[in-house]
Amino acid sequence: MKLSTLIAWIGNTDLRASRGELHVGAGPIAEAAKAREFDEIHLLSDHKSTESKAFAKWLKEEAGIQAKVWTKRLSGPTRFSEIYEAATEVLDSLFSKAQDRKLTFHISPGTPAMGAVWVLLAKTKFQAELIESSREEGVLTVSLPFEIAADYLPARDLEGDDEIMRLTQGLPPEVPEFGAIIHRCAAMKTVIVQARRVAVEDVPVLIQGESGTGKELFARAIHESSRRAGKPFVEVNCGAIPRELVESEFFGHVKGAFTGASEAKVGYLESAKGGTLFLDEIGELPLDAQVKLLRALQEKKIQRVGASKTYSIDFRVVAATNRTLLDEVAEERFREDLFHRLAVGVLSLPPLRERSGDLNLLVDHFLDRLNADRERNVEWEHKKLSAGARNLLNQHPWPGNIRELSNTLCRAAIWSPGPTIGKEQMRNALFPVKRDIPGYDAVLNRNLGNDLDLSELLAEVARHYLTRAYEEAEGNKSAACQLVGLPNYQTFTNWMKKYGVKE
Repeated sequence: MKLSTLIAWIGNTDLRASRGELHVGAGPIAEAAKAREFDEIHLLSDHKSTESKAFAKWLKEEAGIQAKVWTKRLSGPTRFSEIYEAATEVLDSLFSKAQDRKLTFHISPGTPAMGAVWVLLAKTKFQAELIESSREEGVLTVSLPFEIAADYLPARDLEGDDEIMRLTQGLPPEVPEFGAIIHRCAAMKTVIVQARRVAVEDVPVLIQGESGTGKELFARAIHESSRRAGKPFVEVNCGAIPRELVESEFFGHVKGAFTGASEAKVGYLESAKGGTLFLDEIGELPLDAQVKLLRALQEKKIQRVGASKTYSIDFRVVAATNRTLLDEVAEERFREDLFHRLAVGVLSLPPLRERSGDLNLLVDHFLDRLNADRERNVEWEHKKLSAGARNLLNQHPWPGNIRELSNTLCRAAIWSPGPTIGKEQMRNALFPVKRDIPGYDAVLNRNLGNDLDLSELLAEVARHYLTRAYEEAEGNKSAACQLVGLPNYQTFTNWMKKYGVKE
């Protein structure tokens, strides 16, 4: 069951009410807390800590619910970008926990700018009910029958960030490969600064990050920024090499070294001579191959399979992994000595869900590229996104990161018959995401056999969602039927009777 959560800024009216300065009314927050039932309340505050704590204490006495206060210092109460950042930080923190939440944003407390940001967030990144309160009409739900495109969200201008500017002093000229990394957020700016610094040092580099975060893009940019630019860049997918061929693929072999070796072969390490060897998914490499790779990196020499002669080699190694190699070392699946040999320059790429402000830049980039690649096709209509489609993209957690985003846009564009990619086309293009919802596995992953009763399983799912919809709609069947996609309140009533859901 979702936690019913009220979120609001503490306003001056609320503070005055808590001090007994208001002759009528208890202030917007207290009025909402008394008029409606919430499981939890989270309050953002730009006021003094003592005032905020005193208000939270008074609210508990007044409404019987303890509120958590999040202190957020603003340079001004009307600074949209700062208000937006503070609000999203709190919301992201709440949703990083396991519990699911039904959000309610109170737009009355605080400044008009604070209320406007709640409207933006409720219509774009976070699905939430909006409420307002007044002495005359009490607490009301705000109905705004329109969608706001997510690209209108305020974003902090990071170009003048003092720390980023300090870090970038003295860097070598930026190569086009780094310029091709689409970004705005501070996290990516910092990683790029680190990558440009380590690129010119000719030391091993380990790039960590989830699948689809752009590890190969960084590896190529590092190579092109180094003194080895113009020399070979040899990419090796360590997880795609059959175990019995790892040594031959890495070190090469002489003719007749083993059955099927009809001619001599140059290995990856020798092919990268003078350049960069990119070992993608290094965590997939078998332990026996790790030993031989470590020796080659230490001695700067290799020996082809079946040969007695050794070859001197000179290359730079850049490795990448979506695993946490220190955990792999602890589980004895990766050699500690090889880890320390590789982990000289370590870059950690943030997942897309943590790159605040970057998603819409990437969406526009991929959409422009998609249209450009197909402009010679006479049947192709130039595609653009509707506000609803863009909002769905902003609400998706992107477990596959940038690669998933690119493929999703491609699917949606192909399936859209007209020039505008609508909300439904985007919904169909998005893959469902497995979330930490109790009972999820119990429904989808039950064993087939005599113990499985599909009729009862379907009834269990129906009862669950019918009950939730009825409760969330506060007994309004017309509203509840829309929440579960049924055509009308009569059908909803019939389903309730069929599956034994009590009113």
